[in-house]
Amino acid sequence: MINTNLHLLMAEKRLKVIDVARELGIHRNTIDLLYKGEAKRVDLEVLNKLCNLLQCTPNDILVYKKD
Repeated sequence: MINTNLHLLMAEKRLKVIDVARELGIHRNTIDLLYKGEAKRVDLEVLNKLCNLLQCTPNDILVYKKD
């Protein structure tokens, strides 16, 4: 299963979902689903924007755990 650490990365930088959504020009629901670990897919453009904003790599955001 692949999950996200987005909530941890955003907490470190004291960012709210709505602030990230506005900054990146991405719908709030998209960020919210990633934040909660409920997203079924990740658009590479969204992932790239998150990495740039959070100054991290995709490996910092996405986490793989065996089922």
